Amino acid sequence: MKIKIKKEGKAAKEYNLISSWEDVTLEKWLKLVEVETESKTKEAEDTITMLSNIPRDLVKALSIRDVAIIMSKIAELQQKQDSSLKNIIKVEGKEYGFHPDLDSITLGEYADIETMLKNGIENNMPEVIAILYRPIVEKKNDVYTIEAYDGNIRIRAEEMKKMAAEQVESALRFFFALGKELSTILQLYLMDRLKEMNLQLSANPLQKSGDGSE
Repeated sequence: MKIKIKKEGKAAKEYNLISSWEDVTLEKWLKLVEVETESKTKEAEDTITMLSNIPRDLVKALSIRDVAIIMSKIAELQQKQDSSLKNIIKVEGKEYGFHPDLDSITLGEYADIETMLKNGIENNMPEVIAILYRPIVEKKNDVYTIEAYDGNIRIRAEEMKKMAAEQVESALRFFFALGKELSTILQLYLMDRLKEMNLQLSANPLQKSGDGSE
């Protein structure tokens, strides 16, 4: 998206603003989340600087009205983002597949994601995405298999920072919707197991040994 800015006494100059939310990477999105804690003026300054090629000193010289117009355009692009889940994505030319069957996600995978979420999703988003999206090892049409999970995600998490933010958001929404259901199922399962154990203990009370100990 082109933006024309005219400085006093000089001809108007064109600058580029992102044309869609797809242009925003996960790495850049995380920085945008960080600046939301700043003052509104600093947030606007950092946001425009990150999402355009307008020099920071020129951003500071913009009128409040111009800043408001640019920020509203950015908000509009975010609202228009594609929210559909992308099962197969390309990052830096490499294909990754979203976990093809979350219903059969392993306890290890789920436990690692749960731990990361408890430690703060904003601090571990690339790692969570690196578990959900893994290199495709075999593919035929729309059917594919991904690498088995081994817990080694540090390098892939760095690669995921180049992923489009809108793809990350749709993947997390999809996972959270299913994760809530899985959490309920797991909780019910554990409660049933505890009931079974209590029943077994009641049916087979501990016998005292000859020396009076349990």
